[in-house]
Amino acid sequence: MSKPKYGVVAIGNALVDVLSSVTDDFLQEQCAQHGIEKGTMALIEPDRAVELYALLKDCTETSGGSAANTMAGFASLGGRGGFIGKVADDELGATFQNDLRSLGIEFTTQPLAIGAPTGRCMVMITPDAQRTMNTLLGASVEINDLDVDEALITNAQVTYLEGYLFDKDTAKHAFIKAAEAAHRAGHRIALSLSDPFCVDRHRSDFLRLVESHVDILFANEDEIKSLYMRADIEDAVNAVSQHVEIAAITRSEKGALIRNRTEAIAVPAAPVDAVIDTTGAGDQFAAGFLYGFTEGLPLETCGQLGTLAAAEVISHIGPRPQVNLKDLAISKGLITS
Repeated sequence: MSKPKYGVVAIGNALVDVLSSVTDDFLQEQCAQHGIEKGTMALIEPDRAVELYALLKDCTETSGGSAANTMAGFASLGGRGGFIGKVADDELGATFQNDLRSLGIEFTTQPLAIGAPTGRCMVMITPDAQRTMNTLLGASVEINDLDVDEALITNAQVTYLEGYLFDKDTAKHAFIKAAEAAHRAGHRIALSLSDPFCVDRHRSDFLRLVESHVDILFANEDEIKSLYMRADIEDAVNAVSQHVEIAAITRSEKGALIRNRTEAIAVPAAPVDAVIDTTGAGDQFAAGFLYGFTEGLPLETCGQLGTLAAAEVISHIGPRPQVNLKDLAISKGLITS
């Protein structure tokens, strides 16, 4: 059997990120007024998006969305990939499409002609580098099973699903269709849990997805403990190892824990001079890990590539790498040219 054309195809929210550094006082005021919690993601309506955008200063705007950020990192490492996601037929939608395609990522999903605008995520970054996200999902949540390009899925070693997209039944159906197509082709499904509050809202559906369709699971400590309702991280990791081939659990400054059926591998965090913005850390960890996995590298090296990519992205504002990750990985001896 010939090797698939793509290493990874991702299905996720197609968003434009609006990033702004804010004071703790500003964030506390917004949290108090709008019932949000620091360090998490909250969904907002169009009126709130306009209001918040007017309050933020010195914004950086970049194409984003969790899985799209992962694909940008995967491409930076030299991986060949594709993306399935929904934008509107508007200016921001065109920007998103052009940005992704400029990275060499296959993106052919038809834009939404009528209805919601292209989604955007307002990211407020406090001095401790924590990011609090307010997201207008817009057109991104209109994705459905008709958008799942089975030819693209069956030509990918791994199909990567973004948990943030899991709020609507149409997206859940799209995930199942993609998973079934990937497994018919003998390929793997990876899932990112994305956010503990997302897990809380859809725990039973996530558990069914994980137990029935997922081969590789990405999560942080809070997300995996929320999924299995366990207070102890070891108990949660033991639980997930009964259902998936590989669990990759990120642990902030403690690095990552990679668990398969037979062993647990602790991977230390890669050094970073200063943590500026944690936006995209989990996304880039997944990018590095998946690149290593699709290249057939040992799990420990996959984890090291993940922590290296995460360290790069937290050293600056923005959720995508600002240096060539392949060159960086070569310089660290993790891959060869």
